[in-house]
Amino acid sequence: MAHVISDECVSCGACEAECPVSAISQGADHYQIDADACVDCGACAAQCPTGAISQG
Repeated sequence: MAHVISDECVSCGACEAECPVSAISQGADHYQIDADACVDCGACAAQCPTGAISQG
């Protein structure tokens, strides 16, 4: 199951730079993860300073 980014995201961009498949992009309110592209590696969650990324 793909990871998801919650409303705690502060749009710092740390996760986007860490994603090996470029599944993360800036959304209207905060970053978002393309569930179809996500390979569930968890690299983004490890980089998130606010803990806003979790398994969906």
